[in-house]
Amino acid sequence: MTANPATILIADDDRAIRTVLGQALGRVGHDVRATDNGSRLWQWVEQGEGDLVITDVVMPDANGLDLIPRIKRIRPDLKIIVMSARSTLLTAVKATERGAFEYLPKPFDLNELLGIVDRALNEPDTAGAQERVREDQDEKLPLIGRSPAMQDIYRAMARLMATDLTVMITGESGTGKELVARALHEYGKRRKGPFVAVNMAAIPRELIESELFGHEKGAFTGATNSEIGRFRQAQHGTLFLDEIGDMPLDAQTRLLRVLQEGEYTTVGGRVPIRADVRIVAATHRDLTQLIAKGMFREDLYYRLNVVPIRLPPLRERAEDTPELVRHFLARAADEGLAVKSLDREAMGLLQQYRWPGNVRELENLIRRLTALYSEEVIGGDIIRAELNQSGRRADGAAPPDDEGLSGAVERHLAQYFDAHRDSLPSPGLYDRVLKEIERPLIRLSLNATHGNQLKAAKLLGLNRNTLRKKIRDLEIEVVKGA
Repeated sequence: MTANPATILIADDDRAIRTVLGQALGRVGHDVRATDNGSRLWQWVEQGEGDLVITDVVMPDANGLDLIPRIKRIRPDLKIIVMSARSTLLTAVKATERGAFEYLPKPFDLNELLGIVDRALNEPDTAGAQERVREDQDEKLPLIGRSPAMQDIYRAMARLMATDLTVMITGESGTGKELVARALHEYGKRRKGPFVAVNMAAIPRELIESELFGHEKGAFTGATNSEIGRFRQAQHGTLFLDEIGDMPLDAQTRLLRVLQEGEYTTVGGRVPIRADVRIVAATHRDLTQLIAKGMFREDLYYRLNVVPIRLPPLRERAEDTPELVRHFLARAADEGLAVKSLDREAMGLLQQYRWPGNVRELENLIRRLTALYSEEVIGGDIIRAELNQSGRRADGAAPPDDEGLSGAVERHLAQYFDAHRDSLPSPGLYDRVLKEIERPLIRLSLNATHGNQLKAAKLLGLNRNTLRKKIRDLEIEVVKGA
């Protein structure tokens, strides 16, 4: 449906875009006034002209995002569509939270823009969100990538920041589901509250209800003290339920009751506790199949799947690989590892690779490259060797099923030596390899003991002071009770 004829104000320093938009909007009956600067746009708005604004973010004399609150102060009913070639999550969030009606990354689909214009001119006005974005986070974006798939996710997330809607994030392992959940919290209305993450797959089934809701002293064998649960820890904040598909049915029933009634009781308790949390759930499993098998409650699924967000695997957004590589290389350098870069052949190989472990696998590869190789510029030979040994040997065969840890390490190191051909790795290889093994061993041991260093030291067979020193030297983050 086409809107009634309206006057549309366009501000963009790209003449081609102004021309195309002017012609397209003119064909559907609208009047168009176009400029290449923000000052002229502001002058028109002050004079009361225009029924709709379409503006770029970057202009020679102004920032389109900064104009939004100024326009909203004098003409709160005037809707604004923002375009930007700086297509990041933060740009989308800023545009939405400052009061933009819609955000579009460049290049955009012309028909999609016309549809947005039609909606903007016909939908009733709603109060714009308050400006809440913290400017100092420009360089700390939680999500990386400017592919069309990621742009859709940014736009969906930007719309969710000012709401408490329950979100279901789906995607393969390693795609960054927790990063999305954290971004929804850190840029949302509950960012002053806690963010509490709990992995359903990592908790013994018989302890899940106690973990989520807490328990009273004597509620079950071994309950020597009363403990608060993750719902209480997340009060006024966000509770992230990762791998929700692994939650047992009895716990699903209790969770559904909390979502329906907004309150819960501890295990063994009788006093209802108000649940003031936002729920974000995630899974790599197909919940519809689990429902068909009777392993997941259909009513709980619809309670959780209010707003679905699907994260694409890395192979579906290969154009984001170079930006991700640069990000992980910079992070490794910030952590004190060697500064590295990749040549064109190496980067091309990474873009062609299928990445079964997704972004997490890519990050681990970059860490290995910075820790184990002396070359400042990583070439194609090294990348081939690394990709061949990471679960896909050069002959295409998978590692043997009975391969133990020693065999896997030997296979990895053999590929590492092969990559150097007639030369040798840089000196200090022994310490570098031990650190690469120690870090995951200690981190997983701390995870298994919920951050209890005394138990982790006993599990590892180390003196407690020795473990503390290794945690400090290896820069391992320890979260008590996590």
